[in-house]
Amino acid sequence: MSNWILYVILAGGVVFAVSSWWGVRRLKARHTRSAVHEDSHKPGPGLQRVAVVLNPVKSKAEEARKIIREACHIAGWDEPRFFDTTADDPGHSQAREALNYRADVVLVGGGDGTVRVVAEALAHTGVAMGLIPLGTGNLLARNVDLDVNNLRGNVDIALFGHQRYIDTARMSIHNEHTGASSEHAFLVIAGMGLDAEVVGDTNDDLKKAVGWLAYTEAGVRHLPGRRKRVSIAMDDEPEQSRKIRSILFANCGLIPGGIDFIPGAMIDDGVLDVVVMSPRSAIGWLAMYAKILFKHKRNLPVMNFYRTGKVVIRSNEPMATQLDGDPAGEATKVTVQVEPRSLLVRVQDR
Repeated sequence: MSNWILYVILAGGVVFAVSSWWGVRRLKARHTRSAVHEDSHKPGPGLQRVAVVLNPVKSKAEEARKIIREACHIAGWDEPRFFDTTADDPGHSQAREALNYRADVVLVGGGDGTVRVVAEALAHTGVAMGLIPLGTGNLLARNVDLDVNNLRGNVDIALFGHQRYIDTARMSIHNEHTGASSEHAFLVIAGMGLDAEVVGDTNDDLKKAVGWLAYTEAGVRHLPGRRKRVSIAMDDEPEQSRKIRSILFANCGLIPGGIDFIPGAMIDDGVLDVVVMSPRSAIGWLAMYAKILFKHKRNLPVMNFYRTGKVVIRSNEPMATQLDGDPAGEATKVTVQVEPRSLLVRVQDR
């Protein structure tokens, strides 16, 4: 790679970091649209049976535990039942135990990974999920307009707030080279290609030190690379063949940095917003970033947006995948489908 291209990439990384930091500072002002269509409603009056799935290694986990206990005590409710996640189980059995406890609301204290795992169990049950964001990105919390820095306020909303149904989505992952298959739910954005490579190669120590900005460093390292040919079929329509670097499947559009990646994406509209990115060079990446940052409406040949209920991607060579920021393995075929209004979530009254 010539030096000038490397300099452009590095400059782009710096611009991304600075502008994204500023976006976080202005998040509330920039994200003024409603995240969902329908009006929220108040849950029925009376006692609530409260379960909490909590990631105990998060820095504010014990503070959250104390605040939740105090709030339930003041309300005159039974002691909340806590189910702590472990290194071996990020929330699967804990969510099932919460449902077996017949909880009226399940609070989730952790990052996006814990939220995603618990939501997979709660979808289609009618049991409400309350969000106690304790992670780095807290993407679902941001997309339903919660203040991720207000722990006590989020506990109050999770226990006593309004609630509304939102969409979830499912990704089926298959690798014909290894025979491995799996299926998972996601809530915000899943992806295949470069974005998943970045997620899987982000330095954990750097992430702990600077939060989501650590993805910038990994992103700069992975920008150079070749496009890969895939076939794309949406809503069972004929396939189209494309050379791509990354494909994103968005249930909603707000990403870290206060950036509304897909301004028209709504979390209860019953469709996925699919973004196909196919830049050949660093200039293409910078053009896409400028379009997103400044919300430019002009179409770019290297960045295409689609809306669909179902999409199938096939690739001859395995490509990395991710679900709400968690690596999900390599795949030669992914099938992504929306599940409309399948999850009940506690939100603040509007």
